[in-house]
Amino acid sequence: MATVGNLAKIPELRRRILFTVAMLGLYRIGIYVPTPGVNTSALAKLLKPGTVFDIFNLFSGGALERFSVFALGIMPYISASIIFQLLAVAVPAIAEMQKEGDSGRKKITQYTRYSTVVLSLVQSFGISYGLVQQGIMLPGMSIVAFCVSTMVTLTAGTCFLMWLGEQITERGIGNGISLIIFAGIVTRIPPGIVAAWSNRSQYGLFGFLLILAFIAAIITFIVYFERAQRRIPVQYAKRVVGRKMYGGQATHLPLKLNMSGVIPPIFASSLIMFPATIVQFMPNETLKAFAQELGQGWMHDTLYVALIVFFTFFYTAVTFNPVDVADNLRKYGGYVPGLRPGKATSDYIDRVLTRITVGGAAYLSFVCLLPSILSNQFQIPGLLAVTFGGTSLLIVVGVAMDTIAQIETHLLSRNYDGFMSGSSGGRFKGRAG
Repeated sequence: MATVGNLAKIPELRRRILFTVAMLGLYRIGIYVPTPGVNTSALAKLLKPGTVFDIFNLFSGGALERFSVFALGIMPYISASIIFQLLAVAVPAIAEMQKEGDSGRKKITQYTRYSTVVLSLVQSFGISYGLVQQGIMLPGMSIVAFCVSTMVTLTAGTCFLMWLGEQITERGIGNGISLIIFAGIVTRIPPGIVAAWSNRSQYGLFGFLLILAFIAAIITFIVYFERAQRRIPVQYAKRVVGRKMYGGQATHLPLKLNMSGVIPPIFASSLIMFPATIVQFMPNETLKAFAQELGQGWMHDTLYVALIVFFTFFYTAVTFNPVDVADNLRKYGGYVPGLRPGKATSDYIDRVLTRITVGGAAYLSFVCLLPSILSNQFQIPGLLAVTFGGTSLLIVVGVAMDTIAQIETHLLSRNYDGFMSGSSGGRFKGRAG
């Protein structure tokens, strides 16, 4: 509690936290602003539980079931980010932009925003067309007016969320886009607990307590693996700069087991939900059955795991370059004991990184398949499984730890104790490998 009280003693940190809370509150208010021309009672029958819409509704914070102006959520922006990260590997011009520093990143960010608008228009047109086919449009409106108004409203809502996330990242605390998804999931947890209590007749009071204990165990499991590191020993040679001597100490290079964080499940979910959501609104029954299978069947699980593994390796490769790390170590007189600086060091780091990434991908795949396991094997209702499943808790716990780490950085820079005071020395850090 003393550490929490210190948050108010730092003016900059206090302003950032209050700004973040205010922006997230504004986002939650927008959840209840409806899109004009939609028959919400008829839509509620279409968005029945146990479909692909459970996951989409979870990530949108309940905006889809109300069909508010934020019904698309932030997923179009995430999809656009995926596209440009893939293009950075395949297109040399975009790869050069990334190497230009701030100016290059600003260009890519601008292109990502434009792509978000295009994707939002395409997705909102598919949804509006599907709503017309399902007869969910209010009587008295023309089809063209309804489609245009829905496209403009949903696209504007996504653009506002994109701007909101960027403002939180710049002027608040934590990653804005991740916090928006975090807020949407957290608000679904209390209703999920109430629903679990209401359905306790299926598994009794002991079963309800067992579910709560299982959730606590999964959170502990996620925290344990998110903090896990493989530490490569690094030795620095002594060197003289001017009249001072530097180096001569032993340290380590920490490699996290899950270096990609919550990005792979978010990216994989967005790629799966995009076509499945569009197809669900189409009149063709075959396509609807395909969307149903893609949303929760064996096809979904297989594709989901494949995308998680791919994005785990891809995002790790994009964010961590063993060659650059080895060059920096050599530049500052560091070396891994028993290895020559340069290529031998980079090859060793790359080999270690590949091995722990395999473990990280397996860990993410297991956690993200928990909703299917809970629903199919233990007969837990689908909504409860999605709300308390591994993907949701992984995102909530991961974003919470990243935000806490940023808050602790501000505290430690002002000589205040962090959240993990005591034997850990006031540092929210990973455990030893």
